[in-house]
Amino acid sequence: MLIADDLDKLLDILPNFIKIPLGKHPNKKFLIEIVMDLGRRPEARFPNGPQYLSTNSVSWYDLDFCIKKIPHFSGDNRSGIECTLHRISSIKNRKGNIIGLTFRVGRAIFGTIGSIRDLLYTKQSLLLLGKPGVGKTTVIREITRVLADEMQKRVVIIDTSNEIAGDGDIPHPAIGRARRMQVARPELQHQVMIEAVENHMPEVIIIDEIGTELEALAARTIAERGVQLVGTAHGNCLDNVIKNPVLCDLVGGIQYVTLGDDEAKRRGSQKSILERKALPAFQVAIEIHERNSWVIHESVGEIVDKILQGSLPFFQRRQFNADGSISIKSESSNPIDFMVNKNPFFKVFNKNDISQGNLSLLGNTNVLKSLYESNKNFESANILFSKQNFKNNSCSLLSFQLYVYGINIRQVESAIKQLGLSLVLTRDILKADYILGLKSSIKYSSKIRQVAKLKKITIYTIYSHNINSINRALKQIFITQSTFNNNWYYLCMQKTNLELNALIETRYAIEKIVLNNKESVELLPRYSSIRNLQLTLINLYNLKYSVFGQDYNQKLIIYPHTF
Repeated sequence: MLIADDLDKLLDILPNFIKIPLGKHPNKKFLIEIVMDLGRRPEARFPNGPQYLSTNSVSWYDLDFCIKKIPHFSGDNRSGIECTLHRISSIKNRKGNIIGLTFRVGRAIFGTIGSIRDLLYTKQSLLLLGKPGVGKTTVIREITRVLADEMQKRVVIIDTSNEIAGDGDIPHPAIGRARRMQVARPELQHQVMIEAVENHMPEVIIIDEIGTELEALAARTIAERGVQLVGTAHGNCLDNVIKNPVLCDLVGGIQYVTLGDDEAKRRGSQKSILERKALPAFQVAIEIHERNSWVIHESVGEIVDKILQGSLPFFQRRQFNADGSISIKSESSNPIDFMVNKNPFFKVFNKNDISQGNLSLLGNTNVLKSLYESNKNFESANILFSKQNFKNNSCSLLSFQLYVYGINIRQVESAIKQLGLSLVLTRDILKADYILGLKSSIKYSSKIRQVAKLKKITIYTIYSHNINSINRALKQIFITQSTFNNNWYYLCMQKTNLELNALIETRYAIEKIVLNNKESVELLPRYSSIRNLQLTLINLYNLKYSVFGQDYNQKLIIYPHTF
């Protein structure tokens, strides 16, 4: 990464008793900010904590010395240094006199968005979230440069506090060819946002710190006109934005909806529920919790729907590694994704990695196909698992989904957690392995019975939806699924790493591709003895298969059920 910080220009406006210690400080390149408060010792703040710079206290004279070298402060008590990215904020007393200054070091860091570069090519609007100081403005500045210079987009920045493009009339080179519109007063930001669309025909608009209802409404208006948005908002995570009545319009807004009796029974919920009101203005949300670890929500609308329904959605965690590579973790509390949840490591790899057997873990439903396309030499493309990892994970590889009908879904979810059962609640009956419903509701629902008969789904019914009845039914379902788990356990006992790899590959392919997506899947070539183990597991699922290829290149194809 290339870093440009213009630190000397910031040091030049400081008094000598602060400037000299900072100039000699060994960690000055990691400096975050300098704090000068009246009557206190000056502080320098670094990632590992603050440090005092002098034994002298800051006086009125010292503050006045700095203020004279700084352009005037705007309505939000911010200023800057011309042609730099540094931000200077003031603290005033009741009389309006400045009694404190915060000198925030601004850095242009090139190459910070390698982990999300693919998202820029989707042309979807990006919303960046995170606590102050985590690097949102630095990221949005680099996104601006990539969009304007590398992707040749017409980019306009709404620079309210001159943080993105720096202070002064000439914008900082870090934004590339992008144009910058300054805002006279912070409360006018929403007007400048609309003006940018109407007057300058941008393809992308960059907005830093969306914080008012008018700005959220302006962002929605811009999105409806087909302009791509990249912005930051106040909030540490997506949940904060959903619960914020001012900003929730950015993710589609929230409204109360009253359901009819039949629909409430079908969903197993109350009659009054929360639902998303409209399409979100931003399609992708990025949570920056740490500088090198970001959480990605690639479909904000679906994520918001799941959160409002009370379910736990999937999300990605993208992380920069010390060797320059990028790893992606898919995280969820859903046990159905046993491969992702228990050992969710995806490492960027190339053909040489595959040919040398360095692929750490299969990460998505198309990975078998991508392996085939990447390298024809399957004999050395082994998935590596240690026995210890398998021992820890094998007992939790469950994918049984439960559909609830006519029963409060919260009660069932609570009972599952209390009993410690590995059952997954689903709202899609076509994906369910079992149905649990109130007998009176199932009796009068011919549609449920027809679907269950067609898809061969077992229905469990209870007479009343009290907690004891629910617990008994859940235990019975668990006993049924335990039969499979016992067979799986004995099948995997005393097996070599190569055999365990093949079994886990087969189970993953069946549960993620064949059962979930109703698609056939082609396994990696194996020796005949290992193929026999795979066939035993396939038979446990009652699935059809075929063998093709010759000699050592023989492989299995597993087919979904046909009804």
